Amino acid sequence: MDKRKVWEKLLSSERLGAGKAPGTAERTAFQQDYDRIVFTSAFRRLKDKTQVFPLSKSDYIRTRLTHSLEASCVGRSLGAVVGREIIARHGLKDVESGDFGAIVAAACLAHDIGNPPFGHAGEDAIREWFRISGLLERHDFTPAQKADFEKYEGNAQGFRIVSRLQSPANPGGLQLTSAVLATFTKYPRPSAVDSELPGKSGKKFGFFQQDMDNFRRVARSTGLVERIPDTAWRRHPLAFLVEVADDTCYLIVDLEDAARLGFVPYKDAECLLADLAGNTINGGRLDRLHDPKERLEYLRAKAIGRLLENAAGVFLENEDAILDGSFDEELLDQSPVGVPLQAVLKIAKETIYTARPALEIETAGFEVLGALLALFANTVEAAADVPGTRMTTRERMLLKLLPVQFLGHGGTPDADPYVRLLQVADFVAGMTDSYAVDMYRKLKGYALPT
Repeated sequence: MDKRKVWEKLLSSERLGAGKAPGTAERTAFQQDYDRIVFTSAFRRLKDKTQVFPLSKSDYIRTRLTHSLEASCVGRSLGAVVGREIIARHGLKDVESGDFGAIVAAACLAHDIGNPPFGHAGEDAIREWFRISGLLERHDFTPAQKADFEKYEGNAQGFRIVSRLQSPANPGGLQLTSAVLATFTKYPRPSAVDSELPGKSGKKFGFFQQDMDNFRRVARSTGLVERIPDTAWRRHPLAFLVEVADDTCYLIVDLEDAARLGFVPYKDAECLLADLAGNTINGGRLDRLHDPKERLEYLRAKAIGRLLENAAGVFLENEDAILDGSFDEELLDQSPVGVPLQAVLKIAKETIYTARPALEIETAGFEVLGALLALFANTVEAAADVPGTRMTTRERMLLKLLPVQFLGHGGTPDADPYVRLLQVADFVAGMTDSYAVDMYRKLKGYALPT
């Protein structure tokens, strides 16, 4: 294996749907990708999407927007550290460590862009509604098309947003570089395969059937290793770094947020972060900090620094296995910080993610999203003259409330039932938490427009 050539292909700046990217030294193609994501409406909507605590009244608590920004900062640093060593090892030409950092930062920035309202509970709500609605049985869907709905996945919705729904007049949507799109896709497989795929990258899926051709182009451009010919692939190596940045931010800062809200005692949070930070702590400086919030902020920064150092070390030690696809685990699990990180995860599962306010609103999210899906899916089915349906006066009104970008050509529901229902899911999944609740209350008559 010529690793220099492998890496040069993995760092492909070819844009999906637009050919080679004309970046400059001042603003590379990968930096342009970052900017394109920032200016999308889907990214802006992350400001009102659940991180852990839905619809929080505190202006301190993180949203998906702040989480994504923090993850992109961590990812940029981690990518640059790894990139510096990869360039030195293989003599890569016309590549800088900052290119690695920019690719990982852009992918991190977009990594949650497909999350529906109410976080992971929102994904569960969408899956459950399609499983019990009976709509899927009305149509002759392929097993893979049916699985797209029954196993609905925010990661696949994210790829759909950046490659199709944003800038829809363009082939390839935002026309991001193949390197960024491949790095973004932590689960490079469809929803349905003949047998289960082992390893971390096979646990979920990364693209819907309608978007599979787009991902095939990305995979070919970057030279991803195939698992199933033209169907499923091994991860882009830099996707492991996106996972580290995401996990680092959500576990550590969720702990910080939980302490701020009183769900975890400050002293307990301090001990957990101190274990993660290890010998990087400056005891004298920590002793000078008396405010619990400031102490946590200091320990959080030290913990993140140690996690990144460990992750970079594991990546570089396993570079050969990562490149040939035989390594498919979480980097941090293989590092010395794996044990204290599991302690944080245990507290998160037992205390933070099961906090009563979070559970109450997430449970309500099932009712909200289920009701909205039912209203609009039944409307487009009736408008498409599906046997057994009849267009009511109310459904004619609802059809006018469905934005034109979620309909077929001519402003009517798409003739293809798979695309038609996928567009309804696009509409509901794209809502913010507050917008979904507001629309639900209005359409159910619980609150009238003023």
